[in-house]
Amino acid sequence: MVYHNYYLKCRQGVGRPVEIGTKQRNRHRGIIHRVTPNRVHIRPLGDVGNLGGFGYGGFNAGYGWGAANGFAFGAIASLVFLAFLW
Repeated sequence: MVYHNYYLKCRQGVGRPVEIGTKQRNRHRGIIHRVTPNRVHIRPLGDVGNLGGFGYGGFNAGYGWGAANGFAFGAIASLVFLAFLW
């Protein structure tokens, strides 16, 4: 099962930078913060002016800068570990 492979890779990559591509063709870059059996949570890369596609509204409301966003393993189309931070 593909979801199980994403789960195992994400568990081993906690604290590492990744780029997640969703089935809706969105790209999200961040550092893996936490992994649950059905979601991976990442903290966005970038400065406050460029949140890498994340914002203060919606799921981040009330949490402010640095909040982790979760992605269901079923929504992930690609998972790439980044070799360096830019």
